[in-house]
Amino acid sequence: MSIFTGSCVALITPFKNNKIDYERFHQLIDWQIEQGTDAILIAGTTGETSTLTDPEHLDILQDAGKYINGRVPFVAGTGSNDTAYSIMLSKQAEKAGADAALIINPYYNKSTQKGVIAHIKAIANAITIPVIIYNVPSRTGLNIEVSTIQELSKISNVAGVKEASGDISQITEIARLCGDDIDIYCGNDDHVLPVLAVGGKGVISVSANIIPKDMHDLVATFMDGNLEKARELQFKTNLINRAMFYETNPIPVKTAMGLMGLDTGEMRLPLIEMEDVNQEKLVADLKTYGLL
Repeated sequence: MSIFTGSCVALITPFKNNKIDYERFHQLIDWQIEQGTDAILIAGTTGETSTLTDPEHLDILQDAGKYINGRVPFVAGTGSNDTAYSIMLSKQAEKAGADAALIINPYYNKSTQKGVIAHIKAIANAITIPVIIYNVPSRTGLNIEVSTIQELSKISNVAGVKEASGDISQITEIARLCGDDIDIYCGNDDHVLPVLAVGGKGVISVSANIIPKDMHDLVATFMDGNLEKARELQFKTNLINRAMFYETNPIPVKTAMGLMGLDTGEMRLPLIEMEDVNQEKLVADLKTYGLL
């Protein structure tokens, strides 16, 4: 059974005075669920996980488990380039009630493809909840190859892959070779429809932080067989999907949420406020979309 079908928001971590703003965090979770979001990822890249302290990372996972309380699937970002550390986080996420753990391949120290297999296998074997592999070569410096995904799909609780390589040929090959052994989730909001077309189950989305209903509807209309409507929504949302990457994620999405009154927009170093020229383009796009 799939962990989820549809749109999973890669939720931002709201900060206020350099501390996690749990009041806003709960408001965002409620709003996402009200808007039809199908699952929620906590402490992913968009959640600025790399600047959370260990206590903060564990606290936000525990809080999310309690507050989401089974209303939608809760995916915990527990990836690291240190296998032992990722195992520790994943065990804690399981205790917190996470429905799945999102695991990245090692970055900076990187590894061979065999090392990726050993890394993810060690984490998967340490927990009982499902694992979603996260392939994002632009951040890790290493693409997880199709043959590696195929090998990992044989592990009983490796249930999905978030594919953010941007390589549709690679994603198609994963679908062809792995079939029902692994669920494919789109990791690039502008590629949702092509990924669904080759058998993908949904998207783990940055844009869903500000357009949750449209991202949900994009997947839902496709699954209902309404290809024309799904195509319209892909074309429509691509205005926002592109804008969310005018600068490094999550700078644009947090800036947008600040402008829309959804969040303070506060980020932690090394992330800083958007360049004026990019913010001007972002504001124009938000107005065009009807968000401002």
